[in-house]
Amino acid sequence: MKAFAALYRELDATTSSLAKQAALQRYLQNATPADAAWAVYFLAGGKPRQLVPAKLLRQLAQEAAGLPEWLFDESYDSVGDLAETMALLLPPPTSSHDLGLAAWMEQHLLPLRKTAPEALPDLLRQQWSRLALDERLVYFKLITGGFRVGVSRLQVTQALAAVAGVDAKRVAQRLMGYTHISGQPGAADYAALIAPESSGELNQQTSGQPYPFFLAHPFNQPLEQFDALLGPPADWIIEWKWDGIRAQLVKRAGQVWLWSRGEELVTERFPELAAMGAALPDGTVLDGEIVVWRGHEDSPEGRVQPFADLQKRIGRKTLGAKLLRDIPVVLLAYDLLEWQQRDLRSLPQSQRRAFLDVLLADLRHPALLPSPVLSGDSWQDLARQRESARSMGVEGMMLKQREAPYGVGRTKDVGLWWKWKIDPLSIDAVLIYAQRGHGRRASLYSDYTFAVWDGPPEQLERKLVPFAKAYSGLSDAEMARVDAIVRKTTLESFGPVRSVRPTLVFELGFEGISRSPRHKSGIAVRFPRMLRWREDKPVLEADTLQMLSALLPG
Repeated sequence: MKAFAALYRELDATTSSLAKQAALQRYLQNATPADAAWAVYFLAGGKPRQLVPAKLLRQLAQEAAGLPEWLFDESYDSVGDLAETMALLLPPPTSSHDLGLAAWMEQHLLPLRKTAPEALPDLLRQQWSRLALDERLVYFKLITGGFRVGVSRLQVTQALAAVAGVDAKRVAQRLMGYTHISGQPGAADYAALIAPESSGELNQQTSGQPYPFFLAHPFNQPLEQFDALLGPPADWIIEWKWDGIRAQLVKRAGQVWLWSRGEELVTERFPELAAMGAALPDGTVLDGEIVVWRGHEDSPEGRVQPFADLQKRIGRKTLGAKLLRDIPVVLLAYDLLEWQQRDLRSLPQSQRRAFLDVLLADLRHPALLPSPVLSGDSWQDLARQRESARSMGVEGMMLKQREAPYGVGRTKDVGLWWKWKIDPLSIDAVLIYAQRGHGRRASLYSDYTFAVWDGPPEQLERKLVPFAKAYSGLSDAEMARVDAIVRKTTLESFGPVRSVRPTLVFELGFEGISRSPRHKSGIAVRFPRMLRWREDKPVLEADTLQMLSALLPG
């Protein structure tokens, strides 16, 4: 635990990629395989389910620190991170330990989930009394499921590859599924990550592991530069950019696995896709998008539905017959990564697509549809087609190099995919609540809640109705200015949140909009962010709920 806490401190203290990489490699070279297994799990993005309710931790930490509730809350408000607040306020340790990360996870932390509620307080006090300050910080972050530090999965992959002397692409493939929420990695799992490549690994005929996903880069250049930068449209395979869940469907040895891009095994959540996969021949891996698909008056064969419909299925623990009937999903396939137990990723995109089209034509399953390939004589022609994207419920177009292989992650050295997204929807909204951020923003009010008016300017009495939260889009300098205004215009404090006098207007951009009975405004927006600070616009001229509603799809 001491070594992992030291690594966390070292990673958190620098923004240098080289320094982070050196720290990761040093840790992996010196850690026991069991400790390294858990370290890779957390650093690569693994998040086990919360082990202890945060409310209980707060209560016990407050009591142990001997502070009244208001002072604990003020401390939390000042620090901006619950784990750090508790680590700072607790009294010094009364004993010590020599246990590694794996021992803490397997012998102490994971068993907390099965501990009787009445026994938890004493057990937690015993545990943190053995930990130094920096260990306590990591301890609380692991317990609450809030562990995160400034390294990417790619950096972890590169560190493993360097330590193992194995190609980074092979390590990336081995990491698929490693960070599953129910995972409990051990020394054998770590050994498999860094093992020399085997002949059996090159021909995985029975494994349910997916391939590392190939990710796209945004392409936002002016249309008049497309020919110079991309060449003619004929050099590209062009498809719609769907707003769903990216997934790989794996069929091997008579079994079906469905993996999301976040490396979550989602087979049970989509039984109709699992049934479809059973009809595929062994040795098949499809890459595509899970979307809700229904018949429509202007498209007898069906059309994609808003992502909000898909969300109704994502969060459900049980899937009844009515839900499956009311919210049907399909896999819109756009790549074939494995066919007849052969890895096709090194083949050109056009050849993989040709194989895919033959497979789908032969199978003809209602839950498996091809992502249509678009055509145009020029980029101007395609730009005109792209104007209909929003009415179709798609985000724009995908541009895939016709002769390129399938890469790993967001790379440009092996193949290239571009996402040519439509301009976001936007609305001018008023900042009404602010909360401190995390990490380097823990001392700044950087997370904001925005509202629109519930009526037009001529309405005598009208209110601001909250509808979205956003924290990205401002420069550091702008955020510092907003932070100063928040502190000067605070009306009330609710724990870490402050309500402020409405004085600031921002243009918010978002990718999608839908009705939502769970929100006070009756509307939910997707991926909201601040496009610009409207210092030129008075609060009374901010947009209204009616204007927001007008953006809803018909």
